[in-house]
Amino acid sequence: MPLTHYVTLGRSGLRVSPLCLGTMTFGEDWGWGSSEPDSVAILNRYVELGGNFIDTANVYTFGHSESIIGNYLAADRSRRQRLVVATKFFGTMQSGNPNAGGSGRKNIVWACEESLRRLRTDYIDLYWMHCWDYHTPIDETMRALDDLVASGKVKYIGFSDTPAWKTAQAQITAQFRGWAPLIGLQIEYSLLERTVEGELVPMALELGIGITPWSPLKSGVLSGKYRRDQREQPLSARGERVTRVLNERAYSIVELLADIAGEAASTSARIALSWLQTRPGVSSTIIGARTLAQLEDNIGALDVKLTAQQVDRLNQISEPQLNFPSGFLKQSRVFRNPGLVVNGEVAASDPLLTDDRRRIY
Repeated sequence: MPLTHYVTLGRSGLRVSPLCLGTMTFGEDWGWGSSEPDSVAILNRYVELGGNFIDTANVYTFGHSESIIGNYLAADRSRRQRLVVATKFFGTMQSGNPNAGGSGRKNIVWACEESLRRLRTDYIDLYWMHCWDYHTPIDETMRALDDLVASGKVKYIGFSDTPAWKTAQAQITAQFRGWAPLIGLQIEYSLLERTVEGELVPMALELGIGITPWSPLKSGVLSGKYRRDQREQPLSARGERVTRVLNERAYSIVELLADIAGEAASTSARIALSWLQTRPGVSSTIIGARTLAQLEDNIGALDVKLTAQQVDRLNQISEPQLNFPSGFLKQSRVFRNPGLVVNGEVAASDPLLTDDRRRIY
């Protein structure tokens, strides 16, 4: 499946590639990342292969990421309509100014204008709230975003890193008031982060919001570069983001990925990405490539065809512990429809409900 097998994002007509190019690593301002020439080379290759979905944020490398993309768009204006450009607001761009961050109307409008300036365009295709601002009423945020859509400066909106209950409140509020709805939900999701399957994923499926996972390789842990027998070797510049997840469970998942990669003549990164693309609700997975080699490896995941048995092995080894009532709801089938099959789901028989023990009062 190539990058040109586009999918519509959520309940919208916006067509995006199945893999989105994340650009948090564009610019070396944080002490690591890609130089501007290398970033342009990555953009060129992604677009050459048919990719059309680019994700950034105002705070990525202090605005340099947006500027790199803006320069790329300005170099050839025919690129603008071809590409779906997404960016985010929430993170502050002025230290000491309480209204230069968050999701209040004042900051949303100002942040949008600043992003438009850096991106050198007059509209943003998809504008994300980067994180939930619990100091701001959600109806204020949604009304401000609706005004930006009505003005033409923003085409679609989405949420990132926001609880399911708050996202649902925002979506229902927008629907009842006739405001622009959320079409995308950006959340961390990978074989090492599946707790989103408790509330966020079912909510997105129910409310017509497409999921775009970030950190699908868990900061490189699932790429296979960190192995159980190499614990003493120095880690990458990401430091604690890697060390805090390198436990026995993680090593077991990494080892299984390597085994399946051998079976499929592929790589661990491609197997991890291919698995994620099979998950319910996932529309376009965000890949972050610092080099052309990483980009090529990640895009190769679209050519991987996992067997049902391989998917099942990955599902079992990475099974998450979800909050109540997720586990209880799975067990409820036993007293809801014991011994029957409903929508392909098999429920075991309940010995307490056999006909010879049943008494109806």
